[in-house]
Amino acid sequence: MQIILLERIEKLGAIGDVVTVKDGYARNYLLPNKKALRSNEANRKLFEANRAKIEADNAARRADAEKIAGSVEGAKVVLIRQASNAGQLYGSVSVRDIVEALHEAGHTSVAKAMVVLERPIKSLGLVSVRVNLHPEVAVSVEVNVARSPDEAELQAQGINVIDQQFAEEAAEEAAAAEEFLETQAEATAEQDDAA
Repeated sequence: MQIILLERIEKLGAIGDVVTVKDGYARNYLLPNKKALRSNEANRKLFEANRAKIEADNAARRADAEKIAGSVEGAKVVLIRQASNAGQLYGSVSVRDIVEALHEAGHTSVAKAMVVLERPIKSLGLVSVRVNLHPEVAVSVEVNVARSPDEAELQAQGINVIDQQFAEEAAEEAAAAEEFLETQAEATAEQDDAA
């Protein structure tokens, strides 16, 4: 189906472009959300007659998004989740979780549809998430997924808590093995002295 875009759509085109898309995409998403018009002679004339108004509205929305972008850009949110010792979450962090955390941090202008999460977050660590405030304005938000607030603080400082945990466990095991060997050596020395 050929359509006329009423706003810029990533990987598709800019305002006024006539593009061909699959029928379902047009009928179920673009047309109901008023992001496009069917490409026919009447709609082309309508679009050209209203082009200046459509572009002015888009510029106003972009200006509003740029104002919001100043406060949202680089925002850091911490999500506390349960995870295994290997750092795998019991569950995952979704778009809804990120939006709720942003709202709690005072960024109430961010909606679920704005957050672009390639795949759900399923492990501990710092993840950079893109937020599209407008088709032409995107910012980055840092999501810190940790098991506790202390762990989140360590991750924010750049410390990999999983590697640190394994290093501590290895050090404890080495110390325990050394202590065991020392007690064995002392016991052997006492047996030699007694004999």
